[in-house]
Amino acid sequence: MKHFLLMVITVVALIDCQSVFARKQTRPQHPKTSVIQQDGKALQCAAFSPYVGKLSPDYGTPPTKELINELLDKLIEQTPFRCIMTYGVLNGLDAIFASAEARKIKVIAILWIDKDIDVNSQSISKGIEVAKAYPNTIIKLSCGSEVRTRHGNKFDGEITRCIDSLHKAGVKQPITTIDIWWEWCNRSVPCQQTSFANSVDWIGTNIFPWWENKNSALFPCVPAEKAADFHIARLEEIRKTYPKKDVIVTEFGWPNAPDGGTETNTHTGQHCGVSNSNNQKMVVQDTFKKLAERNWSGVVFEAFSENWKPSSEGDFGGSWGICRGAWPYGCTEGMMEQASTKTPKTSKKTK
Repeated sequence: MKHFLLMVITVVALIDCQSVFARKQTRPQHPKTSVIQQDGKALQCAAFSPYVGKLSPDYGTPPTKELINELLDKLIEQTPFRCIMTYGVLNGLDAIFASAEARKIKVIAILWIDKDIDVNSQSISKGIEVAKAYPNTIIKLSCGSEVRTRHGNKFDGEITRCIDSLHKAGVKQPITTIDIWWEWCNRSVPCQQTSFANSVDWIGTNIFPWWENKNSALFPCVPAEKAADFHIARLEEIRKTYPKKDVIVTEFGWPNAPDGGTETNTHTGQHCGVSNSNNQKMVVQDTFKKLAERNWSGVVFEAFSENWKPSSEGDFGGSWGICRGAWPYGCTEGMMEQASTKTPKTSKKTK
């Protein structure tokens, strides 16, 4: 979840867009039935990044294997999640897959694609390697996350190069490129297919009412109690636009701090989102409940809070985790009690 300030919906966009195009799928597709299922039920997943404490993906040492193991053990001990989504395969992050496999955790693996072409090439090569090495653990792949949100269409060629390379290499897992719902709607109302409609096997979309409340002229006021319905509405819209694709919300959530904090909508001046732990719990529980009713998979953002994020996302950036981003990494008690079909494990009380 980076640089959502780029997601500004304008009146001009509403005027320019007239209709929904139903484009015929021409490339052989994977079955529409979700791969992210266990015992016939859609899995509930958590976005997982090991950049906790003072670690940052922008500088310094990468997370160690020991830290990755510790975080995954904490996630298993204190939450029902047995599925994670990861961000990147370089700088030691490929160690996550072996750790996940040893713990019987399924993984949606994102190959980080950005403006450095050489690094992208390394990510693609490593992505092919790990996809083939862990075919039973890595269940879906994505060529980038929010590349269009950060750069517009400038690096569409890099996304396409990644998708084509994985397919040509014989990678068996379904492949997509993850982005926010506005990008999957081609920045259009009504929602339209993008140029990636024929090349991806599934749709991974990030949906954040919190950032809509700051940046959107179309949806400027979505309080926490209406966030779950907003998630479902956007998913239904995209599923209607891409009827032959499996559509998954790959990021959703709500910040738990600063307590009582809010954002001001840049178009209307409204204050509709309030950050606190109760609102976070409500948004996560209600969304997973509504997803489960439809047997749809979902990925909550995020497992562990990342302290480095305020540098790019303001006061709320480091407060999205359902588990703390500092040792001993305790998770919010009772977070998933109503949403999960599993019996929650007894967990230690966190401060």
